[in-house]
Amino acid sequence: MRRLVGLTWGLGLLVAVGGCAAAGSVPGGAVPGGAVDGGAVGGDPGRQREAFDERAAEVAGAWRPGPEWSSGYLPLQDATVLTGQPGFDAGTEAAFRAGWYRDQIEMPTAVPADGAIRFPDGALTVPLISAAEAYRQLDQGDPPPCEGRPRGPRPPEPTAGTRPDDPVSTQAACIPLTVTGVTLGTAEVRTSRGVAAVPAWIFTVAELTSPVARLAVAPRSVTAAPEPAAPNRSLPGGVAGADQLRRVDGARLTYTVGMGACDSGPAALVRESDDLVVVGGGVVRGTGECIDLAVLKPVTVTLAAPLGKRPVLDVATGRVLTLTAY
Repeated sequence: MRRLVGLTWGLGLLVAVGGCAAAGSVPGGAVPGGAVDGGAVGGDPGRQREAFDERAAEVAGAWRPGPEWSSGYLPLQDATVLTGQPGFDAGTEAAFRAGWYRDQIEMPTAVPADGAIRFPDGALTVPLISAAEAYRQLDQGDPPPCEGRPRGPRPPEPTAGTRPDDPVSTQAACIPLTVTGVTLGTAEVRTSRGVAAVPAWIFTVAELTSPVARLAVAPRSVTAAPEPAAPNRSLPGGVAGADQLRRVDGARLTYTVGMGACDSGPAALVRESDDLVVVGGGVVRGTGECIDLAVLKPVTVTLAAPLGKRPVLDVATGRVLTLTAY
């Protein structure tokens, strides 16, 4: 397998070193958890389902969360949280995804008093970090320069007839987000104990229609996720692993599936119980020569019951999937 070296936005294409791969090959990153078995499950949905169910049952049986899962603070989503509809355009979305910010205020360095995380089943008092530290975590650096364009708070609007691949659109990625204010508040966060109100620094951003929150809990109070436990063998052919949760809306889940660039699908594959949910995807491997590229494609499924505080596990690795902010 070739080594994966890059990540782009959109469908999350992972570009591999090298030219083309042999027929049916999948880059190592396409299935987060290892190689794909050459078993001839192929495009038979019934056999894909059977192979997935067998693997998912083993993943579920190996799930052993510690006591901290139900007594500590274990966030199951990014530490950067959108507090509402941000009103993204191409440039501001690119800046948010990359973590490009510039501050127009002096960030408070004082560490506030301990705060309370409020879970559905109780509260937990935790130490917090300063606004300056939260901003340091939020800001991931400066955008690359745009040739022939000065940096500004917002890219110019496309002119009539402009296509999405014209320079006026692609160059929007050079614009950082401008922070004009910060206050200490709370953000709703999915945790191992359900959705909780978590202390957060709320940053006002000039280019967005809602603030951006960065969780304020000190790292020493954050419980690590349990070590993943999956069968020590490759995935069955035609079954792909899941990468991340994109959306949770009651019983409706959207998550991404890793697959080869020339594979077709994916079909959502889910096994749920009262305690957890295991997800993956059914794919049909491409034939003929194909570029060595891995793609993350979203799928949506409706569970038999709202997800609640049940963890969502990847069928390939057994790891807990976290909810992203975008």
